[in-house]
Amino acid sequence: MIRLAVPEDLPALQDIERAAGEPFHALGMAAIADDDPPSIEDLTNFRDAGRAWVYDPGDGPVAYLLAEVVDGHGHIEQVSVHPEYARRGLGRRLIEHAAEWAAREGLAGLTLTTYADVPWNAPYYARLGFEILDEETLTEGLRAVRAHEIARGLDAWPRVTMRLISRPARKA
Repeated sequence: MIRLAVPEDLPALQDIERAAGEPFHALGMAAIADDDPPSIEDLTNFRDAGRAWVYDPGDGPVAYLLAEVVDGHGHIEQVSVHPEYARRGLGRRLIEHAAEWAAREGLAGLTLTTYADVPWNAPYYARLGFEILDEETLTEGLRAVRAHEIARGLDAWPRVTMRLISRPARKA
């Protein structure tokens, strides 16, 4: 079940992030695999803003998504699934949840940045309906996100910015 994160979840989110990074070793992306997870302080900020969701099958989180608002879009800051729970649609479900949140909030859609050539990154998001934005269409906020990523060294491998246009929120 998808729910908002609670304070007790936050260390588990760090563990999920560490585990989700491990497959990057096989791609020669050790710097990404070994990158520190978000701090408890950063996770708390997302949780306090109501933009940290977890997938919890009943005994604690196994996947999570963090979102921000960037230039009128919901922006997926991070979505991670523990490898033991991969390929079960949990990431997709969290992204759909974020899209519904964005629609309810009146946001224009979802954006994210990701690795262009990692199979579970850009190709995966493209299958979910995200489209790559060219540099000319990036908003100032997305340019700031990309500049922050470049400063952190994330551009050692090709990255792209992608957008999913919101669909109207489902009526309950």
